[in-house]
Amino acid sequence: MAKEELASFGSLYNSLTDESRIVGRIVANNDFRIDGEIEGDISCNGKIVVGENGYLKGSISCVSAEIIGRVEGNITATETLSLRSTANIKSRVIAKRLLIEPKAVFDGSCSFKSSETVSVKD
Repeated sequence: MAKEELASFGSLYNSLTDESRIVGRIVANNDFRIDGEIEGDISCNGKIVVGENGYLKGSISCVSAEIIGRVEGNITATETLSLRSTANIKSRVIAKRLLIEPKAVFDGSCSFKSSETVSVKD
């Protein structure tokens, strides 16, 4: 299957597995899933998922994000930020839409912006 065909199925993404750790800055063109630990900033031209065991200490810039685990740092999403019931974030959020499930912990502030005024930085 060609790369373009895989992308249309959503099969192209990056992943940091459980018990893995990265210190530094990450730039990704495709979706990125974090099940390990990142200390640093991540910029993504797709969706970022922080899994239940995932932890990020740093800033996130992305199109959309789904937080299931923990984040300490600023989050900028040009579209939607979803906080699942197990999410625990300490953050200043800028997003077009914010979805928060019951039992999610959100300690911080949020500003709502249209996608034209929010940009993903490299």
